[in-house]
Amino acid sequence: MFCSMLRSNPNISQFQPVIRQLNETAINQIAAGEVVERPASAIKELVENAIDAGATRIEVEYADGGKSIIQVTDNGCGIAADDLPLAMSRHATSKIDGSDLLNIQSFGFRGEALPSLGAVGKLTLTSRTASGMGAELQVNGGKLSAVRPAAMQTGTRLTLRNLFYATPARLKFLRSDRAEAQAISDVVRRLAMAEPGIAFSLRDVGSDRMVFQVQAEQGDMFSALRGRLGQLMGREFVENAIAVDAEREDISLTGFAGLPTYSRGAAVAQFIFVNGRPVRDKLLLGALRGAYSDFLSRDRHPAVALFVECDPTRVDVNVHPSKSEVRFREPAIVRGLIVSGLRHALAEAGHRASTTVSDAALGAFTPQHQPRVYQMDRPRNAPGYSGLAETQSMFDAHPSARIEKHPQVGDQHKPLGAARAQLHENYILSQTDDGLVIVDAHAAHERLVYERLKAQLTSSGVRAQALLIPEVISLSDGDMALLLEQSETLSQLGLTIEPFGQGAVAVQAVPAILGHVDVNRLVLDIVDELSDGGPSQSLRSKLDAILSRVACHGSVRTGRRMQADEMNSLLREMEATPHSGQCNHGRPTYVSLALADIEKLFGRT
Repeated sequence: MFCSMLRSNPNISQFQPVIRQLNETAINQIAAGEVVERPASAIKELVENAIDAGATRIEVEYADGGKSIIQVTDNGCGIAADDLPLAMSRHATSKIDGSDLLNIQSFGFRGEALPSLGAVGKLTLTSRTASGMGAELQVNGGKLSAVRPAAMQTGTRLTLRNLFYATPARLKFLRSDRAEAQAISDVVRRLAMAEPGIAFSLRDVGSDRMVFQVQAEQGDMFSALRGRLGQLMGREFVENAIAVDAEREDISLTGFAGLPTYSRGAAVAQFIFVNGRPVRDKLLLGALRGAYSDFLSRDRHPAVALFVECDPTRVDVNVHPSKSEVRFREPAIVRGLIVSGLRHALAEAGHRASTTVSDAALGAFTPQHQPRVYQMDRPRNAPGYSGLAETQSMFDAHPSARIEKHPQVGDQHKPLGAARAQLHENYILSQTDDGLVIVDAHAAHERLVYERLKAQLTSSGVRAQALLIPEVISLSDGDMALLLEQSETLSQLGLTIEPFGQGAVAVQAVPAILGHVDVNRLVLDIVDELSDGGPSQSLRSKLDAILSRVACHGSVRTGRRMQADEMNSLLREMEATPHSGQCNHGRPTYVSLALADIEKLFGRT
């Protein structure tokens, strides 16, 4: 069989195969295939070199998605003229001396980027040190020219033309110019996030368009990072994000995490860095999902910019040629730090919800542009007219709206204000000092019940209420087996279930907090949750997911009328309960509208 393989492979002799040393050009082209997958990969390597060189200003230019030209200019320490040829040889670097490959303090360390780029494109390297003269070296398909003088300020400029011209097959795998340009923008933005003290600019010279430009940020770490993220992720993000600052066993986690109500429909706003290096690591992304699992449904994704810092010897960044993956020596500690750090920060946010919810609500109000009706034209003085009587008759005609005429005035000064009315037997209308708040009573109470259940579970287990007559529920064999397999777990949640003959179970007790509840529907919902979670779900996550389902059955139902004291009690409990700004699925529980914005809707500027 081995001989047949030899005969079918044209690159191997039909006789005795010969082992030969590949030439330097072929070696560099192979290395380029690993290090430089696309134009964005080349720019990443060059910008990281500029950061390692101590640059405070980095300019990136490209055309045609980086296929025709890439240029990166920095004001770093530069390269001496005599060292330019050495910089273009494989495994030559100033970053490490090779004695300790576990203690990597810089972005680059393998010395492969420049020779790899020179092997697949037309490269011009121009540089000058603070004490030397400017010099230039050209590389064409791996062949070096002589070093010659060049006008240059302190720093380095690398120009790469016709990427992959020496390996045209690679060009076929590149995407459209627009897609490659988007990848370039993503790479540079991530690096700019990690280095708020460096000024960055990204320009598409093909269309003469400045993609983005940010100046170096001043101030402490959090203020500088907030300023940089505001420019790159948008002002909305920093307005709706909370600072994260946690540490465990000399590993730190800092950055900003978006409120659950500021979630996204895709994982496009998740930026994680390890020792300043942008990474896309499964462990870290999994920990992020775990941290938000208690606040978001499975189809929503949080927005974050998080920085993990640790001793370089505790993380291996040499897992993949692109250095986008890392391997921690103690992965459990890092995962635990991310989950606990984020949950603690989210808890400190209290009942806060994102401002985008209010903005969306205001946007939904469309003023009706009708002819003006002046005060003198209104039938105010017509016989039998009374403004108050007309208003009351309107609510009498629409019983879904209730007015509370005697609210607790003192509550108006509190964050969620004093309840004024209940609309459609669900929405609480509350007045604050500077606006109004609309609360989804069902969603809010669902969250409050959920938090109470979690507190009970943590302290002594969920209190159960025995049923006078056990509820018998028919189930399929698969659902019945799934439910009984988790009977011990469910008993911790106040739900006692026993087998009841063929294809049925008997519910003996339910969580006391639920009061009167549709037991059949509750059990079926729990079966759905157990089926969705799968066997890989951790016990704590499984408990929380089941509690979330249970809480929905114990919350105020839409269609129930509430008294003024009930509504105000709900508002006060929301203010005192962490995470009450969103329901168990990540949807907002209330919308806050400023009086100034409301007046703008009516032209009262």
